[in-house]
Amino acid sequence: MSRKLIAFDLDGTLLDDEKRVPPENLRALEAAAERGWVPVPATGRIVRGIPEPVKRLPGVRYFIVSNGAGVYDAAEDRLLYRGDVPVELALRCYAYMDTLPVIYDCYQNESGWMTRSMYENCEPYFPTEPHMLEIVKRLRVPVDDLKETLRQRGEPLQKLQMFFKPQDLPERERQLKRIPELFPELVATTSVSNNIEINSVNAGKDKAMLALAELLGIPREDTVAFGDGTNDRAMLQAAGWGVAMQNADPAVKAAADEITDTNNAAGIAKTLWRLLA
Repeated sequence: MSRKLIAFDLDGTLLDDEKRVPPENLRALEAAAERGWVPVPATGRIVRGIPEPVKRLPGVRYFIVSNGAGVYDAAEDRLLYRGDVPVELALRCYAYMDTLPVIYDCYQNESGWMTRSMYENCEPYFPTEPHMLEIVKRLRVPVDDLKETLRQRGEPLQKLQMFFKPQDLPERERQLKRIPELFPELVATTSVSNNIEINSVNAGKDKAMLALAELLGIPREDTVAFGDGTNDRAMLQAAGWGVAMQNADPAVKAAADEITDTNNAAGIAKTLWRLLA
């Protein structure tokens, strides 16, 4: 059997709703690595936000991070691929976000940043998602003014993100369409129930996956991708075999070659065992 690259999203895909990795998923990925396949986490998170059991998986060396804004090589401690947002463009986008009922943050150079007042008052945005609140609190560094901090640093960003309160989710749906209209250089996707993630058009899990596959000498037809959110859709379409979770967004299911079980029922493992057989 040919060597394969297995790209898998984390939240809503590899991880269950409690942000844990079902043991069967770990066993299946370990078996794939023993076969010589290359398991690659493909996430909207930065490397520091990836759970340790995933980092410790046999064969895991490469990480697609920040929705494909980077491919990180853990063995060489460097980014192999970048698709950043210029700081001037990010500042214009944040000025627009200031007109919306949201809090926002960013990933820059594998660190998270958020305006302190937003950081200290973000609980109302996650009333039913304590795990997401914990991730935000753990991975963001509060600063007095995010825009001013970015202006002074003058460096590009990996990803911009904003969060909506439950009562403002209809506005989120409007902004998913509005952001790319106002900023054609950017793409807007989601990965959890109340966010919008904004990346450069030069980023994308699909672009990062294919760039890594080419670097490793793995043909596109030997890539397999798993996902559930709209930030996974292009990756599933680009892969040789795209697998959507049963809990995936309807548009993601429509783009997939196969629909497996839910994230809570170790859907990744069920498909991997079949492929390995």
